[in-house]
Amino acid sequence: MKKTATFIALALAFALAGCNTVKGVGQDIGKAGSAIERAAK
Repeated sequence: MKKTATFIALALAFALAGCNTVKGVGQDIGKAGSAIERAAK
């Protein structure tokens, strides 16, 4: 039981870290796209 709870906690931690990483990459790509649009005008 204790191993299962530890595994679930670790899996959740990795999932949340992955979501934050993907979200950050998406924000960076959006900022780069905005900069390109401004440069093109």
